[in-house]
This record gives sequence, C-alpha cells and structure tokens, in this order.
Amino acid sequence: MTEYFFDEPRFHDPEIARQHLESVRWPKGPVCPHCGAMDRMSKLNGNAHRPGVYDCGHCRDQFTVTVGTVFEHSKVTLDKWLFAATLIASSKKGVSSKQVERMLGVTYKTAWFMTHRLREAMKPNGGGLLGGGSGTIEADETFIGRKPGMKKRRGYAHKEAIFSLVERKGNVRSFHVADVTANTLKPKLKENAAPNAHLMTDDAGQYRNMNKEFAGHDVVNHSAGEYVRGNVHTNTVEGFFSIFKRGMYGVYQHVSSHHLERYTTEFDFRYNHRETRVKVDGKWTKAGYNDAERTQALLKGISGKRLMYRASDR
Repeated sequence: MTEYFFDEPRFHDPEIARQHLESVRWPKGPVCPHCGAMDRMSKLNGNAHRPGVYDCGHCRDQFTVTVGTVFEHSKVTLDKWLFAATLIASSKKGVSSKQVERMLGVTYKTAWFMTHRLREAMKPNGGGLLGGGSGTIEADETFIGRKPGMKKRRGYAHKEAIFSLVERKGNVRSFHVADVTANTLKPKLKENAAPNAHLMTDDAGQYRNMNKEFAGHDVVNHSAGEYVRGNVHTNTVEGFFSIFKRGMYGVYQHVSSHHLERYTTEFDFRYNHRETRVKVDGKWTKAGYNDAERTQALLKGISGKRLMYRASDR
C-alpha cells in the first residue's frame, strides 16, 4: 500500500514521532503558535517538563508542536496519530474507524474522533478558482445514502446529493448540497470556477445557459446515449465519483448527513494529492504525490485547526 513500512520507529515511539512532526511543521526551527515568532526559542529540558516543550522569548508563553493543531490536548500518543494519518492518506478508498481501532488498539470512539480530526486537517486553505487560464472543468452530481427521515422511493429525491467540479489534469472540489437545482448549483459554479474556464456538463436542465457565465460550455447528451464527442465528455468527474462511491459503500457503508461533507473533503484531498504519470521526453514517469508525500501534506494541514466534539455530535 505504501512505499515505506509501518514498522518504522516513528509509528511506535512517541518521542521519535514528535521529532518527525517537528521536522514537518517546523522545517526551519520552532515557530511560536501564540505570537508567530521564529527566534529566541528555548527548549525546556528540566525534569519537571514533558518532552518537546519550548519557551518563547518574545511572548514568554510555552508550547509544543501540537499546540494550535487538531492534535492539541489529545491523550492519544503522537506515534498513533502518525500511524492513523498515514493510513487515511495512503488508503485510496479510505479507512474505517473500526479498522483504525483494531490496528491502533484504541477504542472505537477514540478512532472515530481521530479520523474526523484528520479530515479536518485535510481541508484546503484557499486554493483559488478552478480552470484559470482557460482550463477545462467538468461538473456533475451524484447521489448517495438516504436523507434523514425519508423513505426509499423512485428517483433521487430521498438521497443525499454531492456536487463536484473537476479541472482536467487538476484538482477536484466537492460539496454536499441540499438539491441539484440551478438555484443551488449555479452559485457553487460561479464561486469556484474561473470565468475564462471552459465548462463540460451533461444535458441536465440545471446547466442551461452557462455560456453566459463562462468562456464556453459544451454538453454531452447522456439522455440520448452519448457519452463522448471528441473532447466533450464528463468522464473525469465520473471517474472521481467511482472512487468516491466505492469508498463510501465499501469502506464507510453509512455516513450521516451531518458529517457527509467531511468525507467529500477526504476524497478531494487524496485526489488533489494523487500520484499520476506524465510523459517527459517521450518517456512516462511518475509525478505528483506518493504516499509519504501525501501524508506530509496532511500533517502540514493540521495547523490552525481545532475540532471539538461532544458525545451528541456523533
């Protein structure tokens, strides 16, 4: 599954795990999370201090590498956090909290909290508009699960709706939406897609008149059995949905409406940090992120994010 082994010391020794996390978060040395200073830091090595405590010479506050992150105040040791982060970053279709429970030897409740905090770390910090520079964006929606209190019926009205935008050879951005009407989807398109982008959709009515909003809009006529017409298709976004649904049905099986967008964030993150192949000088070579680099990207995202849960949130 990965290019390295889970018997490495950082996955089993909390002190080595802390040192590894410091090297990822602070490649140029400690940074005070309270005032942002990067100099005049003193490491406290006294018997009364726990490992990894620093004192800031500017604001005089003390801190560790977990302060200001999703790991702050966690009783779970850092070696287990790194193990869980690696599992969720390198598992293409996700990893269930029950699997994390078994592999880490923690309770199910702890594993559930851990995986949700890691999904919080996967949230992008900005990212700009998709399709800038006349890029091509594919937009589509899919349906999953069942809305709370609704009975199964024909059609999709009883299901949860996911709307995704995929830039070809670029990133994906997904949203849990209340419905797939034009009033819901068009604002998402305008907020996340560049005006000079070229849009590709199917022939659903909610995408009509999109030429007014973007540089171009091509439609593939699914209702007439058409799926590809030259360069016009939505196969890229449908390929993303195929991975998403395999994970949601095969690994997670049931996700509440309350937390569904966290799972879309998880699948977006792995797609946006995927490993691909590119042709250079006539030869195919790997590009993008391998499992180790994807895990590092996740760990870099833990900063400035907190996620507090009560029992009623589950």
